[in-house]
Amino acid sequence: MPGLLRGVARTAVVAGTATAVSNRVSRRQQGRWAQQESQQYQEPPPAPAPPPAAPADDMTSKIDQLKQLGELKAQGVLTEAEFEQQKRRILG
Repeated sequence: MPGLLRGVARTAVVAGTATAVSNRVSRRQQGRWAQQESQQYQEPPPAPAPPPAAPADDMTSKIDQLKQLGELKAQGVLTEAEFEQQKRRILG
């Protein structure tokens, strides 16, 4: 009888350990999947704001600002509507 009891106890320990390890692996994998999923749906950072207009009415500073806006538009940072809005702000 003691041999039978020892065998049953050993089986219970092995089964309990296997269950604990399996649960831990499952929780860790679910955490990784959740992290990947949250990273996948994050919004991209907002585009940097165009440089503010200089208070001086100096035409060269306006031309420089328009060149910078054109570069931002060419890089895809600004949309056509944003470009037109900033251009009007600089010239207006």
